[in-house]
Amino acid sequence: MGIDISSHAQQVARIATEIRDKIGRNEPVRIDKGGVSHFVPLPGDPRKQAKAIDISQLRNVISIDPERRICVAEPGVTFAEIVKLTLEHGLVPAVVPELEGITLGGAVAGCSIESTSYRLGGFHDSCIEYEIVSGEGEVVTCSEEKDPLLFHMIHGSYGTLGVLTRLTFRLVPAKPYVHLEHRRFERFEDFMREMTERCRAADYEFIDGIIHGPNSFVLCLGQYVDKAPYLSNYRWLDIYYKSTLARSEDYLTTPDYFFRYDTECHWLSRTVPGLESKPVRFLLGRQVLGSTNLIRWSNRLDKLMGTVKKRPDVVCDYFVPLNNFPTFFEWYAKDFDFWPLWVIPYRMPRPYPWISEEHAARMGDEMFVDCAVYGKENGDPRVDWSEVLEKKTYEMGGIKTLISRNHHSEDEFWRIFDKEHYEAAKQRLDPRRVFPGLYEKMHRTA
Repeated sequence: MGIDISSHAQQVARIATEIRDKIGRNEPVRIDKGGVSHFVPLPGDPRKQAKAIDISQLRNVISIDPERRICVAEPGVTFAEIVKLTLEHGLVPAVVPELEGITLGGAVAGCSIESTSYRLGGFHDSCIEYEIVSGEGEVVTCSEEKDPLLFHMIHGSYGTLGVLTRLTFRLVPAKPYVHLEHRRFERFEDFMREMTERCRAADYEFIDGIIHGPNSFVLCLGQYVDKAPYLSNYRWLDIYYKSTLARSEDYLTTPDYFFRYDTECHWLSRTVPGLESKPVRFLLGRQVLGSTNLIRWSNRLDKLMGTVKKRPDVVCDYFVPLNNFPTFFEWYAKDFDFWPLWVIPYRMPRPYPWISEEHAARMGDEMFVDCAVYGKENGDPRVDWSEVLEKKTYEMGGIKTLISRNHHSEDEFWRIFDKEHYEAAKQRLDPRRVFPGLYEKMHRTA
C-alpha cells in the first residue's frame, strides 16, 4: 500500500531545487509544513518573515509492512491519520502524541512523548531511518548504522539542519480498546511511590498522571483489551481530564484513548468563557473544540494578543530526573502553583548526543518525569514564570523543550546543548547556513 515512490521522489527533487535556489542569496529560510503549528505563538515573532520552503505536499504514507512492523511515511502525515491506517493491521506507532494534528516530522524535530514513553522513550526512539534534503540541496539518508551522529542529531533540531522528507519507524501491536484505571491519592509520596512501582514493574501498557492540585493526584493506568462493556466519549460534551476525578475506571476506543486530550487541547478550552459548559459545547463545540480548531483560533487572535498580552502564557514541557522530582514538586506546589499538571514518566534510552556531556552528568537518572505546563498566566511584570521554571528545571538537572519562550544566554545554552555535535551536523548538512542555527531560531523570547 502507499503512494508511488516516484511521486515522492518528484516532491523531494522540487524541494532540493528550491533550496539550491536560496543558496547565496543570504535569505532567512523556514520550513512550511502546512496545517497548524504546535510552536507557541510569540507576538511579533520574526521567524514568520523568513522565506518558506513549502513541504505541505509531503503528507503520504509510502508503505506499511505488517510482518516486519515497519512503516515508511512522509513527515506531514498526522498521527490521527497514521493511527487509522496502521490500526487496520492491529498495529500502531510505538509512541502516539496526544494531539491529532501533530505530524510525524514534527514529532521528530521537536519532542513528542506519551504514556508508553516510560518503556519506549520518545517517538524518535522508534525511528530507523531518515531521508533529509540538506542546505546544499542534496538528498541524504541516515540511520543508526549509517551516519549515527547525524541520525541522532535530527531529533531535537527543530528544522535547523535540513528538511526531513521521509522517515521509517517501528510499529507495535495494538487492540481495539483501552481499559483505564484512575488511582487517586491525596499525598504526593503515595502517588510517587505507586507511579515508580508501576514503571518498574511495567505491568501496564500506558502510564501517565494528572495532578489536579497539591493534594489531588490521579495515576492513570491503561491496558489494551479486545472488548469493552461500554465506551466513553470525550470528543464533544464530556471532558476527559475532569473525568479522572469522577471515575475509577473507563473504557475508550484506542484512537479515542490516544487523543483523549485533543478536544480541550489539554485544558486550553477553559480559557474561553463558557466552553467547558455543556450548553455552550452543544452549540459551538463542533466548530471550536479540538486542538486544531483551538490553535487556529488562537493564531487568528495573534495580533490582538500581541497588543493585549505582552507575554504569552506558559506552555511548555519540562523534563525532570525522577530522583529529583520530589524536590521539584515541593517547589512547584509552593511557588509555581498551577493546576492541572500533566505528568508523564519518560525513559531516555541513553543521553542524546545533542545534550552536552556536562549537562548529561547532572541528570543522574535514565527516568524522567515530563511536567507539561499548559496555560499559566504570565502577565505579572514582577516575575516571568517562564524564565523561573526554565531555571528551576536546569537546577534540577532536567531539560526542556524549545517550542515556547527560551531565556538562556548563548553561553548558557551551549553548556546544556552540545555545540560540538550540533556544529558537526550543521557542517555536514548546512555549511552555508541556509537554515537558521538552533540558538538563533529558538531564542525569540518576545
